Amino acid sequence: MLDCTDKKIINELSQNSRITIKELGEKVHMTGQATSDRVAKLEDNGVIEGYTIKVNQAKLGYSIHAFITVITQNTYHDPYLSFIKEREQYVVHNYKISGDGCYIIECKFSSNEILDEFLEELNEHANYKLSIVIKK
Repeated sequence: MLDCTDKKIINELSQNSRITIKELGEKVHMTGQATSDRVAKLEDNGVIEGYTIKVNQAKLGYSIHAFITVITQNTYHDPYLSFIKEREQYVVHNYKISGDGCYIIECKFSSNEILDEFLEELNEHANYKLSIVIKK
């Protein structure tokens, strides 16, 4: 079970995973060594699974951010999953869901033409509903 200090450490690392142990310790009112031990324990217990960066997709040329609700036509999803794996350069996340569809795909595209091509190919495997992100 996580205590208040563990939660503060996770919050601080969520805001800035590049923070030094010394700075982190100051923010949670612990010594550097005690903070290091806490972080190591959180990592060992699988609470902290890794450290990551946020990337501005638009600056990489991906100006279209879309969520696609996928409704497969049968219970055999392997063709759809193979399609997604082959197009991983466009797929940020592919979530299996309950509710209105079978999957929600978060995607990025550099143009409407590439998005349209993706959707035409997707439609060979499943029906879909498209939502475009207007503002984050």
